[in-house]
Amino acid sequence: MTLPPKPESRPDRVSLWRYARLFRSDILSAQPERLYRAWMAAFKTPFFRSYLINQPELVKTLLKDRPDDFPKSDRIGEGLRPLLGESVFLTNGETWKRQRRIIDPAFEGGRLRETYPAMWEAAEAMATRLEPQVDQVVEIEAQTSHVAADVIFRTLFSIPIEHHLAGQVFDAFRTYQRTQPLLNLAAFVPLPKWMPRFFRSGTRQSAAHIRRLITELTRARMAAITAGTAPDDLATKIMTTKDPETGAQFDTDEMVDQVAIFFLAGHETSASALAWALYLVATHPEWQDQLAQEAQLLIHCDFAHMSKLRLSRDVFREALRLYPPVPMMVRENTCPETFRDRDIKPGAQMVLSPWHLHRHERLWDNPDVFDPARWGTENGTKCQREAYIPFSAGARVCPGAGFAMVEGPLILSRLLRSYRVEAIEGHVPRPVAHLTVRAADGIWLRLSRR
Repeated sequence: MTLPPKPESRPDRVSLWRYARLFRSDILSAQPERLYRAWMAAFKTPFFRSYLINQPELVKTLLKDRPDDFPKSDRIGEGLRPLLGESVFLTNGETWKRQRRIIDPAFEGGRLRETYPAMWEAAEAMATRLEPQVDQVVEIEAQTSHVAADVIFRTLFSIPIEHHLAGQVFDAFRTYQRTQPLLNLAAFVPLPKWMPRFFRSGTRQSAAHIRRLITELTRARMAAITAGTAPDDLATKIMTTKDPETGAQFDTDEMVDQVAIFFLAGHETSASALAWALYLVATHPEWQDQLAQEAQLLIHCDFAHMSKLRLSRDVFREALRLYPPVPMMVRENTCPETFRDRDIKPGAQMVLSPWHLHRHERLWDNPDVFDPARWGTENGTKCQREAYIPFSAGARVCPGAGFAMVEGPLILSRLLRSYRVEAIEGHVPRPVAHLTVRAADGIWLRLSRR
């Protein structure tokens, strides 16, 4: 049995200095092995306490029962704000609620049928783009990044990635992704607001470049809406939706913030999940063959076919379990609490780790095994309900979760309909967490015509 790779864990006790160095390099390998068994773990630094929460009842408390008492921590925002500004991913309270009231209607179930043709076109374009690389070794993360970006531009702005502005955003984002970790120094040290923030070389410049390009796209769409010539896509829907409570709409600056997170969440996370899904089926050919057989029904663009891609959906769901694109989420405690007989003071950081929760030894049967059939078992059904949060959960669940669960299985099936992917001996990818869970040196697969 081929076990999917995961990072080596650090020793249980290390110095704060070593932990900081490991953390900055890769937050996954900076964590001890015991977190795959612990219901709760406390970490102390000279500046703050943090608590990792794995017990399903406590996860539910934070995400579903009392989300307002545990707002998103600003420590995440410190690292991502140069790109995301005041996007819905970073805000809290009334600002966040207003943003979601405007954004959510664009991602309602009925809109998925309307955006499906754009996803189909991107999947077809990927299949065509890979044709010259048949019988070659392909770095698959680059390909999934390309198609995921194509989906975002086609569904959001009705333009393919070949459009000059879309291509420039994609190129600039690749530079940003290579320079920006998920968390920066501010995750460790409560820096005063007046103190300058330190980022890796090029991070601010690439973030500013991306925002300039998105501003150009947004202003052009604003003009088209005013002229009555705008296409009926996600951008138009969001930019013309009024807050039902105030009647206000997003202005250009606010929309730039939201487009930035749509691109980050919709492109970076989908690219990560698709790449790992392809690696998993490459190392488990028995599942790949079943998916390829199922995918033969994808002969034309028909949204009704998605309900029949059951195996593909289960494989993609399993890839999200083993390699959740966002491996950790941080909330901040706002009032005195007692969890598992521990007194938790206001200001403590509450870490929710899909990476550890999805592989928790006390919750899942064979947690490190790739087994898409688990979703039809009693254990899989229970864990999906209580211990599976690739898109978060509760009020702050990702508004694009349904979108992703159409996009991922569609592209995975379309690719396997035409091609076979094979793992390369000696090239086992090592997962690391930057903006999302990616492979340290890429995922290399051999592509052949089916």
